[in-house]
Amino acid sequence: MTAGRRRDPVRAADPDLEVHRAAVAAEFSRLAANGGLDLPLPGCGATRQRWSALTALAERDLALARLAEGHTDALAILAELRAAGVPDVPEPAPGSRWAVWAAEPPGAVLRATPAQDGTRLLSGAKPYCSGARVCTHALVTAREGDARRLYAVAVHPERVRPVPGSWPAAGMAGSDTLDLTFDAAPALPVGPPGAYLERPGFHHGGIGVAACWYGGARAVAATLLAAAAHRAPEPHTLAHLGAVHARLEAADALLDRAAAETDADPADRKGGAARRALLVRAAVEDAAAEVLHRVGRALGAAPLGHDAVHARTVTDLTVYLRQHHGERDLAALGAAVAQTRRTTLEAG
Repeated sequence: MTAGRRRDPVRAADPDLEVHRAAVAAEFSRLAANGGLDLPLPGCGATRQRWSALTALAERDLALARLAEGHTDALAILAELRAAGVPDVPEPAPGSRWAVWAAEPPGAVLRATPAQDGTRLLSGAKPYCSGARVCTHALVTAREGDARRLYAVAVHPERVRPVPGSWPAAGMAGSDTLDLTFDAAPALPVGPPGAYLERPGFHHGGIGVAACWYGGARAVAATLLAAAAHRAPEPHTLAHLGAVHARLEAADALLDRAAAETDADPADRKGGAARRALLVRAAVEDAAAEVLHRVGRALGAAPLGHDAVHARTVTDLTVYLRQHHGERDLAALGAAVAQTRRTTLEAG
């Protein structure tokens, strides 16, 4: 470590999960308070700068990047809906810390009921809430009747309570991802039913998650690069390093192209945003999975057993990549490719 350089608490090698979670929460709060998470909005002409900032945070720590990605996505959603003329979209207060909690697996239901003042009261369960104990506000999806709708809610501890032990795993433990129980929590509808999924920014935001995966893969690969630079050349290690470098460079180039396309058509008038997001997420997920595989093959158990930061990054990235829905997302990409081909043939 360079003399005089500030020690990075989120990259400390302390194996205590609670110590790491607290360090991530403190750094996330610091960044939100000092403007470190005020990133360019998707499609504004600097989308690559936005994604590069998320990649850099993920190289530093994946749990920190997860919180930052949720916060910046929430701010982008609010800005997009406000720009579209949606009424009563809240303006985040300086220093507030936002999340997007939109998971709806079977068995967990969050419901919204009208209140007398025109707001809603949220009650029920919401799983997979990253930043459960550090975020001050969140955009959450809930059911109002049969409709899925987005709501802005302040995370008051008397109305929004974490479920202890609901994330017992080590992977992404630093992101403080817990189930939450809502008990008549006051909330404000944000946009009409369906607005969350139907806006172009939903797909732009999905690539932001892939930018975090890419940063995590770069962090894992850095261990292999350091090993190759400090030991005598060995052909198998070098072969793995070459393959890892090629995959990461390809992912980087794809993010460049996707950012340029997003900036050229932020409102998705050409209808390519969904296919673009599926493509980038599939390619980056595959590249990151290969990095995990090749670095493990090249270096064996040593860094997993003796390098706490590397071991945590490998574990966190393995979990984070599961936000890609595997064959389901690949099938959706294949369907989009086939439809594009049919449209081209019909037009010709």
